[in-house]
Amino acid sequence: MTVWIQNPFDGLPCEGGRKQRYWLMAEAFLRAGHRVTYWTSDFSHSAKRRRDAMQPVPPDMEVVLVPTLPYSSNVGFRRIASHRHYARSWTRMARAHGSRPDLIISSIPTISAAEAAIALGHNLGARVAIDVQDAWPETFERLAPPPLRPAAHALLAPLRSKARRIYREADIVTGVCDRYRDLTGREDYFRAYLGIEIPDAPASSAPANGSGVRRLVYSGNLGRTYDLSTIVKAVESDTNLELDVAGFGEFSSRCPRVRFHRMLSAEKLRAMFAECDVGIIPMRDDSWVGIPNKMFDYSAAGLRIVTSLGGEAADLVSKYRCGAIYRPGDAVSLAAAVYACDGIGRNASLEMCRREFDAARIYDDYVRFVAK
Repeated sequence: MTVWIQNPFDGLPCEGGRKQRYWLMAEAFLRAGHRVTYWTSDFSHSAKRRRDAMQPVPPDMEVVLVPTLPYSSNVGFRRIASHRHYARSWTRMARAHGSRPDLIISSIPTISAAEAAIALGHNLGARVAIDVQDAWPETFERLAPPPLRPAAHALLAPLRSKARRIYREADIVTGVCDRYRDLTGREDYFRAYLGIEIPDAPASSAPANGSGVRRLVYSGNLGRTYDLSTIVKAVESDTNLELDVAGFGEFSSRCPRVRFHRMLSAEKLRAMFAECDVGIIPMRDDSWVGIPNKMFDYSAAGLRIVTSLGGEAADLVSKYRCGAIYRPGDAVSLAAAVYACDGIGRNASLEMCRREFDAARIYDDYVRFVAK
């Protein structure tokens, strides 16, 4: 089977980060004996710069970089224009491509490229699988100030209608968490967590400090989706807390116990995780996120997990007793959750990772499902 996978946002392994969803998915198709064309943007979403290098790819796999307009902010009209430009470029290049797919896998976001995938599938006689990685346009509504959300809801109605049509017309609909099942309206929805490659070396079983400094870590985007200010407030108020931040975005603190590292390579990030005690996930339920990428990173490193996110994330933390939950926006509650992790060993979080987030198992199961 010839499989096309398109997503403009995931990093490539040659860029220093760990393998992400669609690369891991592509490897699973290769293991099953299929051929893969991997379409992605020539503009790095995380680094906000043009991609200037490519890596050798495995046999039976092709990587195609799609010309895309650059943008400097994750929220704004320039990014919307970039999405539309990417969809047009991808459609043009896909129609001219030498091979013809049996299956097209397209992520949401973006809606524009997913809509193009549906049209291409109909035109080329290919099945189309839509994979929901984020709730669009619902996420945009949440970014609006509360008094303006009814207006934002009305303004985004056409985009919401377009997304529903895409879910109806797709041959297969999958997603990264159970929460998106209701969003898609598909009873045959298949959940496949983002997942992560399981490390070979076991984590230490030693519990966190019973006294002294607790070292917290936050990795990922520093944008409005995440409430970094509450973490910083907790650290500023307690000299026994320190925070390391790794990621891109506009956020700063003058507190000497808050250290900013920008985006780190996968190797340097793992080294930093090994020196930390607790990974923080500072999100609210209205973010529409089920389980964010950082939960996989933290658990693979054996970090205790402290989160304000409810739903699936909180359920898993409670099930494996690998961390604690705090009230969103409450620095005192966050600090208390950190101290509640003192008796938890690193293997609790790693056990959750092995049982729930093993990428090899997740994507082999995904391939078997969509190949039916």
